[in-house]
Formats: sequence, C-alpha cells, structure tokens
Amino acid sequence: MAKTLLVLSGGHPYEEGPFAEFLDAVADLLPGDWQVVHYVHPEAEERVAAGAAKSADAVLFYDMPGYTFADGTVKTAAPSDAFKAALESRFLSGHGAVMMHHAIAGWAEWPQWSEWVGGRFLYQPGMMRGEAKLDSGYRHDVDYTAELVSDHPVLDDIPRTFEVNDELYLCEVFEDDVTPLIRARHDYVAENFYSAAHAVAGRMFDNSDWPHPPGSNLVAWAKQVHAAQVIYCQFGDGPHTYANPVVRQIIANALEWTSL
Repeated sequence: MAKTLLVLSGGHPYEEGPFAEFLDAVADLLPGDWQVVHYVHPEAEERVAAGAAKSADAVLFYDMPGYTFADGTVKTAAPSDAFKAALESRFLSGHGAVMMHHAIAGWAEWPQWSEWVGGRFLYQPGMMRGEAKLDSGYRHDVDYTAELVSDHPVLDDIPRTFEVNDELYLCEVFEDDVTPLIRARHDYVAENFYSAAHAVAGRMFDNSDWPHPPGSNLVAWAKQVHAAQVIYCQFGDGPHTYANPVVRQIIANALEWTSL
C-alpha cells in the first residue's frame, strides 16, 4: 500500500506547475511507494482539522495561512481550534513534519506555530517572545553557497557545500532552541535585504528607514516538538530551487526522517 505525503499550500503565490513537478520528484526519492495528497487553503485547514494530518505518513507545509493583504495593509487570523488540536495530536504521537520557505511566516496570530517551526518571519513590526521586533527582510534571486554545519540523517549523501539560487530571509530564528543543519554564506545585514512592511505598503525592494539588526544565516534546522521531529528548510521560493537536485534530496531526507 502506498504511503501518503500530505502537502499544504496557499496564502502565498507560487508557480503551481513547477511545484507539482518538485513534489513528484521528491516522492520518487522516498523509499517505497508514495502518493502525494495536496490541499490548498482554506481547504487545507479544514482537511487537517478533519484528520488528514493524523492519517498521513509525512507532512510538508508550504503554506502561509492566516493573512489577508489588501490596500497596503495586512490583516491576520488564527487557525481553528480543531486545526491546532490536530497538529498537537500529530506531534504528541511522535510523527513530525517538514516546513518549507514561507511556512515560517504562517499563522501570525498563533504564537505556538513559530515555536514549533523555530522562528518567525514578521510582515509587520511586532512583539516576539516579549520583545519588540522590526518587520523581517527578504531578498529574491540570491546566488549563494549553502554549507552543512551538522552530521544529521537529513544530510545523508548531501555535499558539504552546494550552490543555491533562492530567496533569503532576514527573520527571527530561535537558534538556542534548534539544531543547526545548513548555513548560507551570505551577510545577513539590513543593506542586503528589503523590508517586508515596506513591501506590504506598496514599496517593494525598499530598505530605507529600516534599521534591522544583523540576523542568523541558518537556512535549515531540526527541532524536537513533543515526541516528534520537525525540520525547517528556507529553500523553496520558485522554479530555480524546485529543480535543484540537492534541495530535492534534502526535502526527501527530511520527510523520511520526520515520518519515522
């Protein structure tokens, strides 16, 4: 019988065709026979609340739910109690998940999500763990070298360094609470990124009047959540990254590791 890879997306634009090809390629790298089951929000939230995460062998979050962007502003919302309970139950049972790219920004009104992921991308200045934080930064189409910084099953058969073209984030990373896996050889300072709040207000690619402090260069990490393993990978902005064979193998390794 085929195993199930549950994929959640929605809340952030992406190129559907190349992403579907990426999912099929990742499933082919997993041992055994796997079926990809893909739900887009708001259906994704409803399906998880109804038990989809409980029955799935592996779960991949490529979603950014809980936001409405309109007229230069952003409104946020929390998930349903049933959705929260379903994910809590999965992690308590020892079955984990993989979070990719913009999933680190999901559910701004639900702090538990960022604690599980191990960080937070902020679209607006706000409070994080009791401290005032500036909005996070983004930079598209960065060519950089990724470097492994740990020996971990997710990194089996992965070269110690590899090249990536992707979007990077200058965001909150809870380094003390995670196991570092991969770092980017890139300077994580404000002048190398653009303000997310400026972008929401209609000023794309603007870092003026945005004194964001230097941040973490971690782009992948592992985290224990209850009895389960969670992996976050910042890779995944678009077709360049989807097609990267090393990224595909890392995600496949992560899905296998978190499904044990």
